[in-house]
Order: sequence, then C-alpha cells, then structure tokens
Amino acid sequence: MSPSRVAASRLTQQGSDLIVPAGSQRTQTKSGPVILADETKNPAMEKLELVRKWSLNTYKCTRQIISEKLGRGSRTVDLELEAQIDILRDNKKKYENILKLAQTLSTQLFQMVHTQRQLGDAFADLSLKSLELHEEFGYNADTQKLLAKNGETLLGAINFFIASVNTLVNKTIEDTLMTVKQYESARIEYDAYRTDLEELNLGPRDANTLPKIEQSQHLFQAHKEKYDKMRNDVSIKLKFLEENKVKVLHNQLVLFHNAIAAYFAGNQKQLEQTLKQFHIKLKTPGVDAPSWLEEQ
Repeated sequence: MSPSRVAASRLTQQGSDLIVPAGSQRTQTKSGPVILADETKNPAMEKLELVRKWSLNTYKCTRQIISEKLGRGSRTVDLELEAQIDILRDNKKKYENILKLAQTLSTQLFQMVHTQRQLGDAFADLSLKSLELHEEFGYNADTQKLLAKNGETLLGAINFFIASVNTLVNKTIEDTLMTVKQYESARIEYDAYRTDLEELNLGPRDANTLPKIEQSQHLFQAHKEKYDKMRNDVSIKLKFLEENKVKVLHNQLVLFHNAIAAYFAGNQKQLEQTLKQFHIKLKTPGVDAPSWLEEQ
C-alpha cells in the first residue's frame, strides 16, 4: 500500500473510537463505540445561583417589612391565631415572673432552714453543758430541728414546683414560640411574593411580561403552601400546649398550696403526705446523688 493509503486506513480506525462532545453531531461511516461526554456542572455557578436567590428573597422580605412598618403595604392577618399568640407571649412573661419569685422564696427558705439547723445544734450543745437550763435548751433545740426538717420538706416541694414550671416555660412554651417565629417568617415571604404578583398583574401583558407573571405565580403558590402549612402547625401546637399547660399547672398549684398550708399549720404528717402524693423524694443531707452509671 502507498503511504497515503496507509495513513488514511489508520485515521479511519482511530475515528471509530473518537469521543464526541454532547450536543455535537457526527456521522460515522463505520460501526464502533461512541462515547458522549456529559457537561459537568460548575459548583461555583451553583453557589452563585443560590446566593442570588437568597439575596432576592431577602430583598423582597425586607421591602415587605419596611412597607408594613410605614403603613404602605398590606399584610395577611389571622385574627384568631394572632390573638392566641399574643395571649401565649403575655402568659409566658407572667409565668417567668412567678418562676423568679418562687426561686427567690426557695433561696430565702434555704437560708432560714440552714440558720434553724445551726440554731438547733447550738441549743443542743448548751443543753448538755447547762444543767440548770437543760430542759429549756433541749425544748428549743427540738423545736428548731423540727422546723428545719419541715422546712427541708417544704423546700423539696417548692423546688419541684420550680423545676416543673421552668420546663413548661423555657422548653415547652419556647418550642411553640420557635414555631410561631417560623410561621411569621413564612407569612412575610407569602405577603412579599403576593405583592409582587399583584404589581405584575396590574401592569401590561405582553411577550416580555407574561413569563415573569407565570414565574411569579409559581413562586407565590409555593410560598402560599408553606404559609398554610406553618399556620396549621402553629394551631396544632397551640392546642396541645394549652392542654399540657392546664394539666401541669393544675398539679403544681395543688402541690404548692398543700405544701405551704401544711408547713405553716405545723402539720408535719400532711406535709410529708403531700410529697408522697406527687412522688417527690428529698435528697438526704450529705449524700451525693447517684451517678449516671450507677443509675443505669
């Protein structure tokens, strides 16, 4: 074969294994494997697109918030739900005040019990060393020790009350308020895209604006569904929170009342019975709580 024919034969054989980029067309005269190279996505472009969408959404929401504060924009309001949210926030502040006062009472009672215990020990010591006042010092020692014991029992009831109310306020109610914040953010987004769609619908309809209107309608519908879902979630959480709150506070208020009444009436038996009723175990002075491994 001549050199030109040999070269042509080699080019023909190599052409059957060529890689053809996607989107291009190639006509093959001979059969052979053809590999189409996929276009790789650029991560930088994807991140840039996400940043662009986030910036646009932030701009729309900020504009909606400013417009509402200036009294120029309209906002969607669920009167019944908004009233329940306002009541919840107001109640949370009042429960926080009760919690703060109860903690103050617990601190003061602890100091008083500590003083009574020391006073009882001092009277007991003098009872042993003062023979002429043995009985008098002994009575006072017994009285102070009894008061200290009853005070420790009352302190256990108050601390149990504080722990339960703290869980209700700072965990249960706070969790519901976090859902409320998400609902409020969804409401702002919904109103922002609703306003955009209304402005586009008021403008001219031509080949340039119709795609924008269609895209705006799609975004509006997506945020409307998100807003409806969050509103439903808040309604459900508020309902369950109210039921749980009534149950928890009912038990804790009964405990608080019975313990205080029994303590100041000097009814030691009733005071101890109150703690047993609510399954409250007092920590023995000088004994550390069991570790997690010991409990397991």
